[in-house]
Amino acid sequence: MASLDSFSIAILLGATLIMAGILSSLIALRFGAPLLLVFLGVGLLAGASGPGGIVFSDVGTAYLVGSVALALILFDGGLRTKFQNVRTVLAPSVVLATIGVLVTALITAPVARYALDMNWTEALLVGAVVGSTDAAAVFLLVHAQGLRLRPRVGATLEVESATNDPFAIFFTLILVEMLSVGHSSAGHVILLFLQEAALGAIVGAGGGRLVVLALNRVALPQGLHAPFVATAALVIFGLAQIAHASGFLAVYLAGIIIGNRPTRAHNSVVAFLDAATWLAQIVMFVVLGLLASPARLAVSIAPAVVIATVLMLVARPVAVFLCLLPFPFNWREKLFIAWVGLRGAVAIFLASIPLLIGMTKAYLYFDVAFVIVVISLLLQGWTLAPAARRLHVALPRADRAPRRIELDLPGQLAQQLVGYTVRPNSLYLRRGIIPSWSKPTLVIRKGRILSPVEADPVVAGDYVYLLAPPERADALDRFFVDMVASAAPDPHLLGDFVVTGDIALGALSEAYGVAVRPDEAALTLADYFDVHLAQAPKVGATLPLDSIVLVARSLGGNRVNVVGLRLPEDDDAAPAAAPTRRAAIARALRRVWESVVEG
Repeated sequence: MASLDSFSIAILLGATLIMAGILSSLIALRFGAPLLLVFLGVGLLAGASGPGGIVFSDVGTAYLVGSVALALILFDGGLRTKFQNVRTVLAPSVVLATIGVLVTALITAPVARYALDMNWTEALLVGAVVGSTDAAAVFLLVHAQGLRLRPRVGATLEVESATNDPFAIFFTLILVEMLSVGHSSAGHVILLFLQEAALGAIVGAGGGRLVVLALNRVALPQGLHAPFVATAALVIFGLAQIAHASGFLAVYLAGIIIGNRPTRAHNSVVAFLDAATWLAQIVMFVVLGLLASPARLAVSIAPAVVIATVLMLVARPVAVFLCLLPFPFNWREKLFIAWVGLRGAVAIFLASIPLLIGMTKAYLYFDVAFVIVVISLLLQGWTLAPAARRLHVALPRADRAPRRIELDLPGQLAQQLVGYTVRPNSLYLRRGIIPSWSKPTLVIRKGRILSPVEADPVVAGDYVYLLAPPERADALDRFFVDMVASAAPDPHLLGDFVVTGDIALGALSEAYGVAVRPDEAALTLADYFDVHLAQAPKVGATLPLDSIVLVARSLGGNRVNVVGLRLPEDDDAAPAAAPTRRAAIARALRRVWESVVEG
């Protein structure tokens, strides 16, 4: 019975630690603290050297928990990544994820060699362990701090942080092998890397397609779709690892394929993965915190601070500016990407590999990585939002999306039922605007179910259900969020000629001579984007309007509140009157811009 009691105590302590991590996140969010640091702190305080007094030295369990957690985190990141975002930033992200990690490690290695009294291979291993940015840290902190980054910057950071883990893990394992069994030739290393990357891509792409096929063909009971997808992600990861491929690359690619294909229960899968990855991050950070020892960390603090300083202020910036040199990023964007080189659980996870195989100086790698992660989360994590705003890469924050209910309709994949509460200041209620690809189906008012005709006019507090394509469900949110006043133009984000989003198309037509449809003359520019865009507006979204192009320059409350007007390009084949018209539009736009600047 005593042995059974020990298991019960272990379950109680484990559940209590996870609950403490969840509850502490509420305090961290209130005061803006990096959540991952809080989870590490919970594990550290609960460990053998802390008040909790829990003795934990099972490196194998820590490695297993870390592998599963990272696999789920990367899969969830891939599930949310759209193909169009990957295409636009694929080249810079891959360069940062490979050459960037290598350059960072090479610059960090000399400092580690002299600060820790190591040989060159050992010092390079330190650089490899801390050389990659952490997907969990980047994904979580960017969203937790409510940041809306410029699309190119945000997509680059997310794709880089998700794709550099496989390279960092491969780099670390090669160096561990060299320290354990001897040197490897450069040709062998390159061949092994290409093999792991190619096999990982094949397993990930094939596994993702099979999961999509199973979701749409197999009649799973209600509620089992999400657990099936999460389990399938771990199966893909395990198969890739057994085949000596990159399991982390495989699950990320599988997530991208599943997230970009029409599947049943897509939104319930995303919601489930949200909760699963959140729990996985808490468990992983608490376990890694338990594995650390404050007494040992005290010995490593001084050299770790030196390494962390060089890593943040020299190695990462040099790697970023060098890798992004061929790409059209301005210096502010490069500087922000350099500063957001957050180190997180991946570094501690990689540092546990020497512990797992019993290498000499194994605890030194772990302790140094732990201290560097704490410093990175404290300095870089806490200053993430101020840095984004100071460098003008943060866009105006949109209001929180309304609560949305989504129901799959059996027998087809093209439409689902989407429900909202009608808010008093929502676009749907105040202006009656709804996109043409959605169809109001029923209204619930005070417990009664009504058809749209019976419920007309809809009033605040009603529940409206619409038919809409699953991939466009997010785009409906902007019609049911409370509208806010238009924000003033930000000169750092705007082009040459801008107007506010509340200007009517009719007024624009009178001022600039552009033709608009009579039935759309009363629409504002913000309404025009809402009606004609197939998805929620993003900064940079464009719509043609007669001879000019409207460009979304800023958002507020999920609506376009600043619009740029792009002039028509000169065309040799155009009639002679065209340049005159273009010049007239240009003069009118300049007058508008001067009035904005002057007052």
